[in-house]
Amino acid sequence: MNQLLARFAAVLFLAITTTYTCHAEDFPSERVEQIVKQGIDANKCPGAVVTVGFDGQTVYQSAFGNRQVQPSQVPMTVDTVFDLASLTKPIATANSVMMLVDQGKLSVDDPVSKYLPEFAGQDKESVTIKHLLLHTSGLIPDNGMSDYRGTHAESIDNLMNQKLRSPPGTRFRYSDVGFMVLGELVERVSGKPLNEFAQKNIFEPLQMKHTGFRPVGENDDQCATTQQRDGHWMRGEVHDPRAYALGGTAGHAGLFSTADDLSILANVLVNAGQSDDMDLFSPATFDAMTTGVEVPGSSPDRVQLRSLGWDKQSGYSSNRGKSMTDAAFGHGGFTGTAIWIDPELKLYVIFLSNRVHPNGKGSVNSLAGEIGTIAADWAAQQLSSFSESPASGSIEIEQ
Repeated sequence: MNQLLARFAAVLFLAITTTYTCHAEDFPSERVEQIVKQGIDANKCPGAVVTVGFDGQTVYQSAFGNRQVQPSQVPMTVDTVFDLASLTKPIATANSVMMLVDQGKLSVDDPVSKYLPEFAGQDKESVTIKHLLLHTSGLIPDNGMSDYRGTHAESIDNLMNQKLRSPPGTRFRYSDVGFMVLGELVERVSGKPLNEFAQKNIFEPLQMKHTGFRPVGENDDQCATTQQRDGHWMRGEVHDPRAYALGGTAGHAGLFSTADDLSILANVLVNAGQSDDMDLFSPATFDAMTTGVEVPGSSPDRVQLRSLGWDKQSGYSSNRGKSMTDAAFGHGGFTGTAIWIDPELKLYVIFLSNRVHPNGKGSVNSLAGEIGTIAADWAAQQLSSFSESPASGSIEIEQ
């Protein structure tokens, strides 16, 4: 009897610990390459880096085209540093805000004026942190560049004195101004500027060595070139004019990074903010950050889904894979960047380009969306094949 029990236990152990192997070469790389190359030929971007991760491993990564075509041609490489533009909003700003929530230093339901009393003017007393994160505060998308002609302090004063264009919570209006306010809120609550807080609490612990904000005037040949400013090509200098006017650091734009660094963060977020080395968020905070919230569109029949700092399914979601699940969250950036994370599919898709180089006329959201759809379809197929196997276990990916 003891021998029989021992054999049964051994069989049960093997069934539980069986490792299924997913071959990375099964990923439909040729389809991805065709889409990106066609986009480059159609002048949608000069080049790009595409990375796809599944269950903690990179299953596809490739560089295409050039990171600069003027004034000279420089090939794109997978370690190219990109101006992330509005990916700054979720990756630096919203993540920092939610870390402060985890630390018990604020609640997203608090009025912004609790921490920034100067924000309360112009009838903004009822605007909450959550309103800013969801882009439902009623603030204008962008204030005029004339507001940035004075000192840094005067520019921030102008930011705080903006009027509402609609009552809080009544309309989704994508707002850089709202995230600039959030950047100031992080500094006021934490005692550190946004760039320092994010560096110390997110990028350094995760060993994202090539991620951060850059001072104005810094030139770096490792960066993808964007456009010209004052007679020089921007290469490592923030493209967004308001972030530039604020010295390179702002809550809405200014962050630079690489595909590999973003993969580190994406792997943690696929795993609900948890990793072997550190936990970015508690499970409750991660759920609160990534759960879809209905936000009213420009008309009553145009309800959209956003989450706290992230896009879900909205008018800005053309860079989202159509077959991604409802758990997916992501964001795009003006310079030609996008990241989408789908915890249910154990998937992330990163598309980085400098589509604004050289003349600002590129367009890549549809490219990123097509690649996201291909990746999501593939990931769903992998998970389906595992679930149909006679035993279940961890997934090992051979590259």
